[in-house]
Amino acid sequence: MPVLETQGVVKRYESGAGTLTALKGIDFAIEPGEFVSIMGPSGSGKSTLLNILGLLDVPSEGRVLLDDEDVTDLTDRRRTHERHRTIGFVFQQFYLLPTLTAVENVTVPRMFDRESGIEETARDLLERVGLSDRMDHRPTELSGGQKQRVAIARSLINDPRVVLADEPTGNLDRETGEQILEEFTRVTEDGVAVIAVTHDEQVNDYVDRTVELVDGVMTT
Repeated sequence: MPVLETQGVVKRYESGAGTLTALKGIDFAIEPGEFVSIMGPSGSGKSTLLNILGLLDVPSEGRVLLDDEDVTDLTDRRRTHERHRTIGFVFQQFYLLPTLTAVENVTVPRMFDRESGIEETARDLLERVGLSDRMDHRPTELSGGQKQRVAIARSLINDPRVVLADEPTGNLDRETGEQILEEFTRVTEDGVAVIAVTHDEQVNDYVDRTVELVDGVMTT
């Protein structure tokens, strides 16, 4: 059963110049443990689709299903809850807080949780991504690849079912990008689905399949 699915998703934006249809009937599904890349030129609708898959936006038409449950019309509060519970995000710009250490950055999504052991979990995740010797370093003391590994660890702190990555290798050299893609491959071995929106052709060497999005239409 797919962990995340869209059925006939259409997204329209209204402006003074008229109606722009960014997505035109997108059917997409990803299974647990699958690594999928979404490729396409700028303006093809990739970011729009990522926002809908991440429950950051809602479609104009169609349905979004999470673990076979229709989450299309949830309230903002429920969408936030489901996002927090199920989805991790990794971004091209890392978005690490400069005054916090690597461990503290990883714990940010759970800073308001009252559970004990969150820091220990963060340290375990950083060790898992090969940063056991950088846990107490701040972002200015880390390389680009190390920052992205911190971001991957942060995306896993809530034990998500899906990780959404937006141009995760875009700011990295080829060798470092390969290391990051290997990290995503390891993530899928634990049953986490990974979706990478990217222009980077090297991603295709690591994914289970690639889909293309051109002018709001998806092809396989």
